Amino acid sequence: MKKIAIFFAIIVILICSISYIYLNYKANYNQTKKANLEFERYLNEEVYGVDLATIINRAIDNNQKNNVEKNNKGIYLNNNTNSISIEIKMTDNNSIYQMETIYNGGIQNFINYYSNIKFRCINVKYHESTNKVKYLLFEQITE
Repeated sequence: MKKIAIFFAIIVILICSISYIYLNYKANYNQTKKANLEFERYLNEEVYGVDLATIINRAIDNNQKNNVEKNNKGIYLNNNTNSISIEIKMTDNNSIYQMETIYNGGIQNFINYYSNIKFRCINVKYHESTNKVKYLLFEQITE
């Protein structure tokens, strides 16, 4: 009788452990999916400069909340888990700018000059370890 009770106790513990692991995995998956959706929805979509400024602010805020380190030039470093970087390719002068350059130069200045200019997100990359968005590339499509 004692062996049967121990056997059922072990079965219950195993079921609880497996359930906990599965629910934890599912919660992480849903959290990652929700975080990615915030940025993935812009892929191949046209946005105005005002919207791009909002996206830049979200990425900066995300990096600050996750304590992502910066290099000596003030550019956020890839931490292989939850950092986000955005590059903007401008056809005006055929240059690529980091989001930090635009942010530090004054997001309001960017809005003043580019609010009615359209951009398109042409590339999204993901962290290999967490599958979270790590990089977005926007390209200016109107001048």
